[in-house]
Amino acid sequence: MRILTFLGAVIAALASLMYMLDSHLSKFYIFDPSELHALSQSAIAAHGNDTRAVADYIVSALAKTHPNHVNLHEEWVFNNAGGAMGAMFLIHASITEYLIIFGSAIGTEGHTGRHTADDYFNILRGEELAWKAGAFEPDRYPQGSVHLMKRGEVKQYAMRDTCWALEYARGWIPPMLFFGFADTFSSTLDFWTLWRTVVITGREMLTNLAKGKL
Repeated sequence: MRILTFLGAVIAALASLMYMLDSHLSKFYIFDPSELHALSQSAIAAHGNDTRAVADYIVSALAKTHPNHVNLHEEWVFNNAGGAMGAMFLIHASITEYLIIFGSAIGTEGHTGRHTADDYFNILRGEELAWKAGAFEPDRYPQGSVHLMKRGEVKQYAMRDTCWALEYARGWIPPMLFFGFADTFSSTLDFWTLWRTVVITGREMLTNLAKGKL
């Protein structure tokens, strides 16, 4: 009985803490969705479908505006999540934000996941299709547009042929990691990629936390 009482008290305390922090999340954000969208459009205007140059343009600009919070080690890893497969380069990861370049050279599709953060998907090249259950036609997001998925929303999505995006999430990031890791255990068994993803993500989260960035 005492154990149950103790566990109840711990859960109540954690719930209260999470509620308090959740109401102040905006204080911890350092990136702005509209600025990232404008940066994506500027990169496209400068380099078109040269995704290599577009990515360099974006990272270079962010390194100037956020010099202490941008990962300049270009470490590409595969990512399998929700049945979709792509590759990603982690630009920033912290408790409340992540910023990546994600996509595929040959296309992919899958489940978006239901997440604890708002997700802004800035299309750098190609087109993304997405739809909710009950719809009979997909929403289309061409190059230069942004697909916003609010916290808790879920869709099926497809990136036809070559498609790349600057993806920015703001909210509670750690719970999202389970979705990103699950396919390793249920499908790919690619534990080396999982290990690299954990090392890179953990390193960036801890580095930013040490700098006072939640």
